[in-house]
Amino acid sequence: MARRLAAVLTTAALALATAACGGGSSPSGGSSPGASSTAPATYQKQHAGGTLHLVAQAAGGTLDPQVNYTLQYWQLYQATYDGLLAFTKVGGDQSFQVVPDLAAAQPKVTDGGKTYTFTLRKGIKFSNGQPVTTKDVVASFERIFKVSSPTAGTFYNGIVGADACMKTPATCTLPKGVVAGPGNTVAIHLTEPDPEFPYKLAVPHASILPADAPAKDGGTTPIPGTGAYYFASYNPNRSLVMKRNPHFEAWNADAQPQGYPDEIDETFGLTVEAEVTAIENGQADWMLDSPPADRLSEIGTKYADQAHVNTLTALWYATMNTNMAPFNNLKARQAVNWAIDRSATVKIFGGTNLAAPVCTFLPPGFPGHTDFCDYTKGGGTTWKAADLEKAKQLVKESGTAGQTVGIVVSSDDVNKQMGEYLQSVLNSIGYKAVLKPLSGNIQFTYIQNTKNKVQMAVSQWYQDYPAASDFLHVLLSCASFHPGSDSSINISGFCDQKIEAQMNAALKTEQTSMDEADKQWGEIDKAVMAQAPVAPLFTPKLIDFVSKRVGNYQFSKQFYMLVDQLWVK
Repeated sequence: MARRLAAVLTTAALALATAACGGGSSPSGGSSPGASSTAPATYQKQHAGGTLHLVAQAAGGTLDPQVNYTLQYWQLYQATYDGLLAFTKVGGDQSFQVVPDLAAAQPKVTDGGKTYTFTLRKGIKFSNGQPVTTKDVVASFERIFKVSSPTAGTFYNGIVGADACMKTPATCTLPKGVVAGPGNTVAIHLTEPDPEFPYKLAVPHASILPADAPAKDGGTTPIPGTGAYYFASYNPNRSLVMKRNPHFEAWNADAQPQGYPDEIDETFGLTVEAEVTAIENGQADWMLDSPPADRLSEIGTKYADQAHVNTLTALWYATMNTNMAPFNNLKARQAVNWAIDRSATVKIFGGTNLAAPVCTFLPPGFPGHTDFCDYTKGGGTTWKAADLEKAKQLVKESGTAGQTVGIVVSSDDVNKQMGEYLQSVLNSIGYKAVLKPLSGNIQFTYIQNTKNKVQMAVSQWYQDYPAASDFLHVLLSCASFHPGSDSSINISGFCDQKIEAQMNAALKTEQTSMDEADKQWGEIDKAVMAQAPVAPLFTPKLIDFVSKRVGNYQFSKQFYMLVDQLWVK
């Protein structure tokens, strides 16, 4: 999930990091999708009410939960949409556990792990008053393919009939894949077992929407949901408004608890400086964009109890288009990896208190991660230094020296500075680099579409769920590459049939042993980095800066701050 984060941080980083109230850490491995969880704290009515004011530099694009792939809105979807299953709405490690949501209980799994049978809860209504039926469930899974959801070809392509839907999305039907049965049941049939499937049913792309939802991207028009809130209005140039769903009654607080604010507003267009000032003055309650360097000292001292710092299972990386010059040449891609000074990118992001350099595509501490580093001066398993001479030699050998390279970045301060740094790196090893900043509202979809001929881009990935495939298979598999689509999450257009076979083998191994599969994913990470379709930069931490009147801060490792659980009254 892409998201703009942080700004340049000076020595004030230490003061902020040590004074902050948060402190979540990366998980050491995946948790069982069907594990039980600790229920959220009892709802405290005395804290209900008020309007929560959020601020952001830019909107996050389409509001459609089956299309949008940004953390910015995935955070908000937790309170507005539901799937058959959901990640537990609590802070800490428990937030990686999956519980029944619109389903009355965990599914009955039969046919050797290929059939999941759910019983749909009765009495639940969408925010427009329509009752939720099994017809809506069937239509929602078909809609995933009709709207070309970014994960249609990776998360849901195992559903029986999905192959035909991938070929002709507009006419997708799943008569043998998602079947409504007697007693309010729905059976989902897979072509083969998928132990990650419960995770995939718990993310927003599997939201259950009304059967009459448009068969195309909803864009700025809100689609009714079942959560504690609904989207009342959306203007990506101005604001987003969420209000209490008048038809909501909590059926499982683990999955969808009652929210506290009466209304949640997100205003767009402020500078990060203005966002910080608004929070300090009590005019706003939380900022999407991390504070700029010149404000961190005061936040880390005067407002220390309002700042929360959390470690993320995430990655910042540079993508290289493997189907366009110069990066259709392996040596050119490897040259970029040798040339980038990861410590410089860490400084741009905010320093070692907010980021750590990486060589691998799987973040440290994540399932499948193996310590290795193919592109560091002097060799070793961790990154030490760049090797510009080796990079220059590879560029020369590739025959691509002197070519022009466009670098597409989001126009916020940090992404732009990251792009400027990469521009200087490319120029130093023999290319003519041109920086192309775009509004964060469109950059993520723009860099995915092959029609835009993006050669290089800066992007970020924040795990959908704790499994190695969520990085490697989702971002770098042939199944994730959809030419001409705004939803082609494989931005590099990387499709290596040998590595694809390794990925499919690892997914197969997961059916019997996740531990063995993680070993395979570690080897796949090595194979991917040898082909260098991307250049990993660093893993980040996140600063949540909230107003003085905010209480009940909770950080979910799955979806980050639980927005609707904040007290503002």
